[in-house]
Amino acid sequence: MLNWNNLDTLSAYKELKVKKKTDLKAVMSGESGAERVKTYCVPMAEGLAYNYAAKAVDDDILASLKKLAEEAQLSEKFETLYDGAVVNTGEKRLVLHQLCRGQLGKNVVADGVDKRDFYVEQQKRIAEFANKVHEGKITNAAGEKFTTVVQIGIGGSDLGPRAMYIALENWAGQHGLLKMEARFISNVDPDDASAVLNSIDVAHSLFILVSKSGTTLETLTNEAFVKNALTRAGLDPSKHMIAVTSETSPLAKSDSYLDAFYMDDYIGGRYSSSSAVGGAVLSLAFGPEVFAQFLEGAHAEDVLAAEKDPLKNPDMLDALIGVYERNILGYPATAVLPYSQALSRFPAHLQQLDMESNGKSVNRFGEPVDYPTGPVIFGEPGTNGQHSFYQLLHQGTDIVPLQFVGFKNSQIGNDVDIQGSTSQQKLCANVAAQIVAFACGKEDANNNKNFKGGRPSSIIIGEQLTPKSLGALLAHFENKVMFQGFLWNLNSFDQEGVQLGKVLAKRVLAHDTDGALSEYSRLLDI
Repeated sequence: MLNWNNLDTLSAYKELKVKKKTDLKAVMSGESGAERVKTYCVPMAEGLAYNYAAKAVDDDILASLKKLAEEAQLSEKFETLYDGAVVNTGEKRLVLHQLCRGQLGKNVVADGVDKRDFYVEQQKRIAEFANKVHEGKITNAAGEKFTTVVQIGIGGSDLGPRAMYIALENWAGQHGLLKMEARFISNVDPDDASAVLNSIDVAHSLFILVSKSGTTLETLTNEAFVKNALTRAGLDPSKHMIAVTSETSPLAKSDSYLDAFYMDDYIGGRYSSSSAVGGAVLSLAFGPEVFAQFLEGAHAEDVLAAEKDPLKNPDMLDALIGVYERNILGYPATAVLPYSQALSRFPAHLQQLDMESNGKSVNRFGEPVDYPTGPVIFGEPGTNGQHSFYQLLHQGTDIVPLQFVGFKNSQIGNDVDIQGSTSQQKLCANVAAQIVAFACGKEDANNNKNFKGGRPSSIIIGEQLTPKSLGALLAHFENKVMFQGFLWNLNSFDQEGVQLGKVLAKRVLAHDTDGALSEYSRLLDI
């Protein structure tokens, strides 16, 4: 039987609160530090590894974290989730994004259908459609091939798919697999849609409208904006648009679209990159085979996440250390720092994934919690971030735990040697130096140049960013967020805090306002 208890009621948590803290600067210095780098490392899927040598933990703390995982029943709760229990208590829904990329446990039947079969069927339909577009069997009205695909969506319909596309765009180009250029329209600000439309050839563009409900205000507004542009260009919008939606939405089976591909309520927007939401745009951009590799990498990491020993489970271990930093050490934020330009939008996706999932102050039963929950997430790619906010990270009054991501090899095959080292070698040297600098610091009699150190970090390191390793990386963070939600006893799969602004915006547009809302509406001349 599962026990859904608050973090601060668990005996292992109370044990952690009185444990002696690890002196990170001491353990990372000299030979002991070199040994930690070798041993405090857990293999991930697809050649990745999670190295936590520069985290402020030791074997004693890790033992207590293992007890915490067992007492909180993290493995059992994950198993319950992928076997099809109603884990999303707020909306009374199953949580099935892992099922898009493979079967972990029992067959899950909902709405009278096997959900794995349903997701595979949508992937097959998307693959067939994408292949026909690439082969010129589905064309514009003039019989010419589509060369650009544009995704219209917001939130999870934009951030994840956009981050995944940018991550693989250069890799696909290097391997001759860039079938179509992809662009994205998300913001209801008309300057967003206008900028995209002015930069593409609309006559040779295929648009994907993504809205699970079919009623998302920003997305439908942008759809109308795009349709207007197509009509003004003398084009039939219905010959240039497809939809990704639920089978019950008003967008389904509509003559306004060339085709429609389906998702369901069991996949939240921020977890939807593995579904048709990511599948349509990535299959059109790179080919269905590349999207299949992405799913394969994600599933391989999901399999590791089912490992019951937390010290052999990289996703669970990352989650446990993160909760230790948030709740025992009291750190309010986490910086995600990919030393890979291809992952330039990955931190933005993780902001939504993490903060929308675990930015909660009540537990899964709606009761207030008396401890901090999800941290603030931010980040930029290295080395750009080093010349931006690293000053605060090194010498600011707040300690911010760091999550680095790096690869030994770039996505290109023609790096050049400059001053005795390649660009990629310089990049890797920077991330290695930063990890040690944050942990060990540097003493100087001049306080302005003194670095106290003791600033914890981890790194996920791999050989190269490929579709498979990208899938594994995405699944790692999805699973980490899930495990942390279990520890905090939250429902990580609804987002009521997102809804209020939508409701009030509709009231403003309907002129149904009073008080401060009315005054702000007048201020903005709405």
